[in-house]
Parts: sequence; C-alpha cells; structure tokens
Amino acid sequence: MKIKFLTTGGTIDKIYFDAKSEYEVGEPQIDAMLREAYVTVDHEVCQLMRKDSLDLTDEDRQLIMCTIADDACRHFVVTHGTDTMAETARALMRLENKVIVLTGALSPARFRGSDAIFNIAMAMTACQVMPSGVYIAMNGRIFEGDRVRKNVERNRFESIVE
Repeated sequence: MKIKFLTTGGTIDKIYFDAKSEYEVGEPQIDAMLREAYVTVDHEVCQLMRKDSLDLTDEDRQLIMCTIADDACRHFVVTHGTDTMAETARALMRLENKVIVLTGALSPARFRGSDAIFNIAMAMTACQVMPSGVYIAMNGRIFEGDRVRKNVERNRFESIVE
C-alpha cells in the first residue's frame, strides 16, 4: 500500500518571525516528520500549494479534488489548515474508491509542543484501515468528512449530530 501526502499549507507548515505573530506558510514539514519517525510505509509527498486555509478558494479545492481523482493511488493524507478543513472534506465527498484523510495542526510542526506529529500518525493509521471515504484526523479522533466542524471557541473538532 502506498500513501500519497498532499500538502496545502496551514498552521502545520507555518513559520513565525516575531512576537507580533507575523508568519508565512513555509516548506512542508511532512518529509522531515516521516523521516524522524522512521516511517517505513511506502509514501510520496506532493506539495500542491502553500496557503493558510482561510485563503483557500473553490478553485484550490477543485485542484485538490482533481489531483486525487486523476491519481492511480487509492490512499491520501492531505495536510490542511484547520479553519476550513471541514469545508474541503465536504468538497471531496464526491470522490469514490479512495481513502482520503485530512489533518493539520493547531500549532506549527516546528514547535516542540505541536500536535502535528500525533495528527499525522493518526491520519496515516486511518488511511490504512478505514474503508473508502473522506475523514478528518484531529484531536485523537477520526471524524467522517461530512459530519465534522471546528469549534473555534474550544479549539477542537467535533462531530455534527443530525
């Protein structure tokens, strides 16, 4: 099994420059994270964009969807900013016969106390064991892509119960 990682930017890849929280989205951190964790799963990393998720457009979501749809690979982890992650997950729900897991971080991967490595590990595991579908791996949980939202006040993801 091969897992293809698609990077889009977001907090996981942010670089902060000063105390005023000036930042830019830097190089994807996923290669170094996987190497440092001694990951042996066959994988490939593809950088699609470097954007804060609040800056993602419908065209960007279309690029993510077409990239996955046109790829022979079946298993994908998409690193993504948390603010619009659920929106992107819903946009990807049309894809069939793929396992797609979106994840990110609430603090940059470069920070010692970041949740990034844990979320990446969760996403990789989910990608290997879940059936076809779209999921979000955050806060130690796997959510269905069309039944999740970010609770900004509590800084966590939650299931949507209908």
